[in-house]
Amino acid sequence: METYEGKSDHPIVKSKVGGSRMFIGLSSFQMLAMFRRGLFYTFLSIYMRYYLELTVTQTTLYATLPMVASSICQMFVWGRISDRLQKRRTLIIIGEVIAGILLLITFWVHRAFDNLTTAGFVIIIGLTVIEVFWSMSNIGWSALVSDLYPSKERSRVMAQLTSIGGIGRILGIFLGGFLYEGFFTFNYEGWGFREGILFYLAAAAMFLSTLPMIFMVPEGGVSSKIDVDNASLTEPQLHVSATDKQNSKENSSRLLIIFVIFIISMVFINFGRNSVAVTYSQYLNIEGLFSVDVNSRMISYIANVRSFATILVGIFAGRLSKKFGHGITLLIGSAMALFYLFLTAIGSQLWIIFFGSFLAGASEVIIMAAAYAFAADLIPETRRAKLFGIYNATFFLSWGLASTLVTGPLVDSLISQGNSDQFAYQAGFYVGMAITFVGMLIFGGLLFYKKKKMDIINE
Repeated sequence: METYEGKSDHPIVKSKVGGSRMFIGLSSFQMLAMFRRGLFYTFLSIYMRYYLELTVTQTTLYATLPMVASSICQMFVWGRISDRLQKRRTLIIIGEVIAGILLLITFWVHRAFDNLTTAGFVIIIGLTVIEVFWSMSNIGWSALVSDLYPSKERSRVMAQLTSIGGIGRILGIFLGGFLYEGFFTFNYEGWGFREGILFYLAAAAMFLSTLPMIFMVPEGGVSSKIDVDNASLTEPQLHVSATDKQNSKENSSRLLIIFVIFIISMVFINFGRNSVAVTYSQYLNIEGLFSVDVNSRMISYIANVRSFATILVGIFAGRLSKKFGHGITLLIGSAMALFYLFLTAIGSQLWIIFFGSFLAGASEVIIMAAAYAFAADLIPETRRAKLFGIYNATFFLSWGLASTLVTGPLVDSLISQGNSDQFAYQAGFYVGMAITFVGMLIFGGLLFYKKKKMDIINE
C-alpha cells in the first residue's frame, strides 16, 4: 500500500490528469452526499413534528441516536479496522450500499404502521441502525482526504469539496421542498415522506455516489506497517538516539494535550451552533411568526441561501487559513455562527432570517475547513482513522445530542408552562449562543497557550 501524502513523485500527484480525475471523483461523491442530505433531512424534522405529531424532544432523537451510534462505531470499530487494513475507499463504498438498502427497509416498515407515533420511532430506530454502517463511509472519507493531500493543501481542498457539496445541497433542498407536499403539486403535508419518494431518491443518491469512488478515486491508506493500536501521537522513527526518543515522547505529550483541548473546544462550538439544527425548520414553520406564511417551499429558499453561502465562501475559505492560520480562521467562523444564532432569535422579518442563513452557511464551511486542517496537523497518518473518529464525533453528535439534552427539553418545558412557541424556540437560540461562546473561549485559550508555550504546529 502506498501513501500519497508528501510524495510529489507519486503518479497521482505528479500527473495533472490523475490529480484532476481524483478531485472530480471526490467532488462527485460529495455533491451526491450533500444532495441526499438536503433532500432528506431538511424536511424530516417538520414531518416528524407536525405530521407524525412527536414532541420537540422526541423529534431530536432522529439525529441524536443515529449520531451516537455513528460516533461510537467510528471510534471503536471502523476507525480501528481502517487503520489496521488501511482501507478507506472500500469502507465508503460498502457503507453507502448497506445504508441505502436499510433506508428503503426503514420506509417500508414505517409505512406499515397506522399509529403515527410508532411510525416516527420506526424511523428513529431505522436511522440509528443505518448509521452503524453509514459510519464506515464517514470515517473512510475523513481519512481518505488526509491520505491523498499534503498538510498545506487540506484546508483548501476541504473548503472546495464543501463548496461543491453546497451545489448538491441546493438541488436536494429545492427538490425536497417541492416533493414534501406532493409531486410538484399540493397533496398533503408530509406526502413526500409518507408516500416514500424522498426515501427512494435518497437511497438512489447513495447507490450512485459509489460510482465515482469506484472508477475515479484510489484506495488511500499509508505504507507504514506498524502496531497502530500502540502507536503514539508521533510518526514512527527508526534507529533514533535516546535524546531523539525523549524529544519524541515530549512532543507526543504536547500534541496530546493540544488535541484533547482542541476536541473539548470543538464539542462546545459544534454543540452550540448545531443545538438548533433539528428545531430550526420547526421554528420557521410556526404559524403567524412572519407577515407571510413559511411553507416547505419558503423553507427550501431559506435553506438554500445557506447552501449558496457554503458555495461562495468555500472558494475563499482555504485562503483565509493560509493568511491567518487555521486557528484564527476557526475563531472567525465561530463568531459568524454566533451572530447567525443571534439574528435568527431576534429576526422579525424574513430578510433577517435570510441573512442569518447566509451567515450559517459561511460559518459552516469556514469551521469545517479550518478545524479539519487543524486536526489533520495533529493526527499522525498511522492513527488517522481512529483519531478522526474522535474528531468527527464533535460534529456528528452535535446535530442531535445538544437538541435532545438541552434545546428540546427547554422548548417543551417553556411551552408546557404556557409560553408561546416563538418565545420557547427563541430561548433555544440564546442557549446555543452561550454554548458556542464557551467553546470559543476554550479554543482562544488553546491558541494563546500554543503560541506562548508550545509553538510546535505550523499553520
